[in-house]
Amino acid sequence: MPDLQVRGQVIRQIRQWKADLVLAPRPNDYHPDHRYTGVLVQDAAYMVTVPNVASDTPALRDNPVFMYVQDGFQKPAPFRPDVAVALDDVIDQKIAGLDAHVSQFYEWLAWHEKILDKVPADPVARKAWLKTTWGREDKLTPDIRAALVKRYGDAKGKAVTYAEAFEVCEYGAQPDEARLKELFPF
Repeated sequence: MPDLQVRGQVIRQIRQWKADLVLAPRPNDYHPDHRYTGVLVQDAAYMVTVPNVASDTPALRDNPVFMYVQDGFQKPAPFRPDVAVALDDVIDQKIAGLDAHVSQFYEWLAWHEKILDKVPADPVARKAWLKTTWGREDKLTPDIRAALVKRYGDAKGKAVTYAEAFEVCEYGAQPDEARLKELFPF
């Protein structure tokens, strides 16, 4: 729950890590746990630099960059990518990570999306199914494609098949292009 005690814990952790970059869901996600995490991180974003808040842990002198992870929610505002990173070279690693969450991708989400009957039993076939079902190219909206072109140039940006995008939270440090390239040196 996004209360003062948990917010203090989040502030302390970010300070202890001396984070440069903090990624979180936006606070308008469908799942309460994701939504509350987004609220907590957003509420902590500025407060990590305020010495009298969670004063048992030294405040950061420089505010980290806080960014939201990509989502498809449209209200109250659609996701707006400030940076996109090509995943083509590492998509199989990402799929392996998703594959480890059996109950999420092969049970709960497949059931929720009414495609449980499409989930293969064979582990190798499952990964291939996961890649085509949740690693889809259709997640590359025109805005994300534009962010890829901006980052990689026209030819490479248009050729990317898999990517992740991030949006800067207005409550943390506001990075310029040079800072984004430092944080995402891919």
